[in-house]
Amino acid sequence: MTEPDQASTGAPGDDTRRRRLLFRATHRGTAENDLMIGGFVRENLQTLTAGDLDALEALMERPDPDLADWLTGRREIRPEDATPMLLRIRASLRR
Repeated sequence: MTEPDQASTGAPGDDTRRRRLLFRATHRGTAENDLMIGGFVRENLQTLTAGDLDALEALMERPDPDLADWLTGRREIRPEDATPMLLRIRASLRR
């Protein structure tokens, strides 16, 4: 049985995907990342495009220590890790 907001393909609907991302962003395992990443997601969730959601989901696969170090500036982001989404979150923290 599928959830009401699932497409016929079985893929989670947009609302379900956004709720899952919000939960995941606010329950990272470290309070620091919960605040930084969760705050960004909470503030921008409704305006993120499908591509943004893909990028955010991929970013969430990164280890918490790396994300915390990059977002706080404790460590420089290596060029190969400098995704547009990571840079966007970091820029939002520096406003």
